[in-house]
Amino acid sequence: MAEIADASGAGLHVRLAQAGPIPLAVELACRPGELHAIVGPSGAGKTTLLKAIAGLYQPREGRITCGPSVWFDAAAGTWLAPQARRVGLVFQAYALFPHMSAQSNVETSLASQPRAERAARALALLTQMGLADKAHRRPADLSGGEQQRVALARALARTPDVLLLDEPFAAVDRRTRRRLQQDLQDLRRTLQVPILLVTHDLDEACALADQMSVLHEGQVLQTGAPDEVMARPASPLVADLLDLTPG
Repeated sequence: MAEIADASGAGLHVRLAQAGPIPLAVELACRPGELHAIVGPSGAGKTTLLKAIAGLYQPREGRITCGPSVWFDAAAGTWLAPQARRVGLVFQAYALFPHMSAQSNVETSLASQPRAERAARALALLTQMGLADKAHRRPADLSGGEQQRVALARALARTPDVLLLDEPFAAVDRRTRRRLQQDLQDLRRTLQVPILLVTHDLDEACALADQMSVLHEGQVLQTGAPDEVMARPASPLVADLLDLTPG
């Protein structure tokens, strides 16, 4: 695999390898303020990659660092638990607690803060997401786009060092999807952390991402700026995965 481009130590650096049970041969870097899209077919290992970064899956080999912090180093026997990694994770299916209000859902990520401060912080985040007037509604009373904004506010409540988005816009209609994409673009201007976006939508990757990695059977086949990858696929396989003719 190619060397990680940024050796400064800033941002997120990931190197993972194993033959099975889920094959992995991944190496990538994402700088603060950068959005890195992970694309590939179903079963390519995209969600497994995010789980490994979040601490929900432990590969057999590799190393994950975020800034000066080592989250995983197989050779050194280092493995930080998920709660020890400041990761914001947003799923396609929202994963909200149905019996809780929007505000209470956000407050679940603020357990380490004094109780008196949680409500104000949660409401501030919902206001940032344009949901101040929906704070006391339960998920069933919110639209799909509103539920995803609550999920994003909950992820941001952890003050994450890395934001991981797993097909976050796949379950909403096209109009709502465009609005959420714009919300993400707006958020990037103030949230200077690495952002990894898993998506099946190449148009979405090209519109939002600074860098894009093509993943197939757990292996990164090519990484580069989206327009470069689309214009110059590294192999016939990459071209086929992107539905292109190699140049």
